[in-house]
Amino acid sequence: MDEKWQKMYSAADTVRHSRRLSEYIEAGGVAAAVMAKSGRIYTGVCVDAACSLGICAERNAIFNMITNGEREIERVLALMPDGKAGAPCGVCRELMIQLMPESFGKIEILLDCESGKTVSLKDLAPEWWI
Repeated sequence: MDEKWQKMYSAADTVRHSRRLSEYIEAGGVAAAVMAKSGRIYTGVCVDAACSLGICAERNAIFNMITNGEREIERVLALMPDGKAGAPCGVCRELMIQLMPESFGKIEILLDCESGKTVSLKDLAPEWWI
């Protein structure tokens, strides 16, 4: 992993710790770090609710980025409970595509921390519905 990915991994790992918030809600099993075009890193954790109204870590991080006035994503890292990277789910992919419809293909996603394997969002979503 290059230095940017290492910083993102550290940021996500800092917030990743599974915790029970109530009888019905758990959070933090998955964490994400999103690097905006500015170079700033935003983090988020998954929130799993019994009523299905939770949120993925990636979308949480993206919403954190948007809340802070940015909208262009450069890199995304999703950190699973075992500390390994994973691909964003379909809902998260769709949000990123709709946020950056003309340039979503430039978003880089880390798939494997050990090998440093990355893909573009376009590779994960080759046949967008629009």
